[in-house]
Amino acid sequence: MTPASTDLPAPLKALVGRADDALARALPAEDLPPTDLHRAMRYAVLGGGKRLRPLFVYAAGHALGNDGPLLDAPACAVEIIHAYSLVHDDLPAMDDDALRRGRPTCHIVFGEAMAILAGDALQALAFELLAIAPEGDDARQRIAMLRTLGAACGAEGMAGGQAFDLAGVGHKLSLDELERMHAYKTGALIRASIRLGALAAGCVDESMFARLDRYGHAVGLAFQVRDDILDVEGESAVIGKTAGKDAAADKPTFPSIIGLDASRARLASLVDEALEAISPLGQRGEWLADLARYSATRGH
Repeated sequence: MTPASTDLPAPLKALVGRADDALARALPAEDLPPTDLHRAMRYAVLGGGKRLRPLFVYAAGHALGNDGPLLDAPACAVEIIHAYSLVHDDLPAMDDDALRRGRPTCHIVFGEAMAILAGDALQALAFELLAIAPEGDDARQRIAMLRTLGAACGAEGMAGGQAFDLAGVGHKLSLDELERMHAYKTGALIRASIRLGALAAGCVDESMFARLDRYGHAVGLAFQVRDDILDVEGESAVIGKTAGKDAAADKPTFPSIIGLDASRARLASLVDEALEAISPLGQRGEWLADLARYSATRGH
C-alpha cells in the first residue's frame, strides 16, 4: 500500500466546506416550527463529522468529468442518511452511546423521543432532496438515484447490517460473517455514495459502475477495519466517540477475530484492491485514490 498522510489533500478539504454549506441550506431552519425537532435535526447533521460520504459523491463525479451543482443534492442526501443512522444507532435500545463526534449524542441532548423523530425526519428529507429534480434533469437518472439510496438503507443495507450487529453481540463470528455485516452496515452507504456521484455525472457505463462498486466495497471494509483498530488504539477525545466500547460490549470486531497485526494487513490489502479497481481512471481518479488511502490512515 502506498504511504499516505492522515490528512485530506487540500482539494478534498475544500469540498468538506462545500458539503457543509449545502447541508446548512438543505436542513430546516432552527426557528421554523416545530423548533425542537428542527434543532435536533441540525444538531445531528451539522455538529462536525468527516463528510466522507459527500466526498465520495464529489470524487466520483469528478472522476467522470462533472464537478457541477447537480452533485450537491446526492452529497447532502447521503450525509443526512448517515446522520440519521447515527442518531438511531446511538439510542439505548441500539448501541447506547453517549458521545458522538466529540459531544453528547442527540438523545442525550434532546431526549430519546425527539431523537427518534429527528432520525425519521432526516431519512425522509434525504429522499425528498433526491426527488426534487432540477429543471431539465433526467427523470430516469433521478429514479435510479432514489433506488440506489433506498437499497443502501434497507434490509440489505444499513438496517440489515445493524440487525447483524445486534445479533452478533456476545457471539463469535467468522471473518466472512463479520465482513458481510460491515458490507451492509457501513459499506452499503459508501458504495451508494460513489454510485450516486456517477449517476449525477451522467454515467451509463455498466462496466464503470462495476469498477466503482468494487472500489466502494473495498473502501467500505477498509473504513470499518480502521474504525475497529481505532477502537482499540484511539483515545475518546481524538476519535470523538467512546474508545474501547466495542470490546466492553463484547461486540465482534476485526482485531477481536483476527488480531491487530492481521487487521492492519487486511487494511493494506483492501486499499490495494480499491486502487486497482479505479486504475483505468488514471489522473481523473486521484480524489478517489486519496479517499481510499485516507480511509485507512485517518486518526479519527
